[in-house]
Amino acid sequence: MPTEDHPLAGKVALVAGATRGCGRAIAIELGALGATVYGSGRSTRSARSPMNRPETIEDTAELVTAAGGEGVAVRCDHADADDVAALVGRIRRDHARLDILVNDVWGGDPFVQDKPLWEHPLDVTLAVLRNGVETHLITSHFAIPLMLEGAGGLVVEVGDGKGDVPYRGNMSYDLVKAAVVRMGESLAHELEPHGITALTVTPGWLRSEAMLDYFAVTEQTWREAAERVPYFSHSETPHLLGRGIAALAADPDRNRFAGQCLGSWELMRVYDLVDADGARPDWGAVDLEARLETLVSGTPDPG
Repeated sequence: MPTEDHPLAGKVALVAGATRGCGRAIAIELGALGATVYGSGRSTRSARSPMNRPETIEDTAELVTAAGGEGVAVRCDHADADDVAALVGRIRRDHARLDILVNDVWGGDPFVQDKPLWEHPLDVTLAVLRNGVETHLITSHFAIPLMLEGAGGLVVEVGDGKGDVPYRGNMSYDLVKAAVVRMGESLAHELEPHGITALTVTPGWLRSEAMLDYFAVTEQTWREAAERVPYFSHSETPHLLGRGIAALAADPDRNRFAGQCLGSWELMRVYDLVDADGARPDWGAVDLEARLETLVSGTPDPG
């Protein structure tokens, strides 16, 4: 039963793309409020995805359980409809319900090249769209019907930037980022008659595993990067967004945000949150021109 400390006890969540970054943190923070969390992705202890990073879905599941929830790791390629159908089928058999869906799948970094559309290999362009857009559509297609069998629910699209982001240097990458924001708005229209809230969220300047590696720092030494990259002074861990989504999931009045794109900093203000290190980083308070310059500066995708 839900308690004050565990308001999501009894709730079942699917975090699609929970291997690392925001997906992992979201899964952990949902678990910290008592949820059962299915964390899916392609990186397992026996095989890496094309991202070729060491984080695994098994690690994520263990962290969810340690936080107070129940973590379940499921290897799933969200570009494969059969994989996703099997994943949702497992959730149905295990719990006969799904209360929270978080679409955080990306995995397109290995494909993006710094070339205009006509020089960018067509198969690579389509692969980027497949990883960043089709995966979300496939996952929602199979997962939402199970949600509709319950009462209410929350669907979250995890994007990267609000609607004020200029061209990102590659057409396929740019389209993915714009499409994800629009998905939250579109799903809100379709799900509103069914009592399910849908929206998009975005982190600020993120200290994810990939970003820390890119700048050759750690969570303990990241302030050294702030001397070279001033934006690090306003950076946040993935847990700030994770805590914002967990607070949304526990908020009975969350439908007031339906269709919007909310920044982690806005969720922080609404729910009076602190980051994992106790700080209150506010990327939204940073000068807009500086934020936009950062978002198109060529750094890796923060998720």
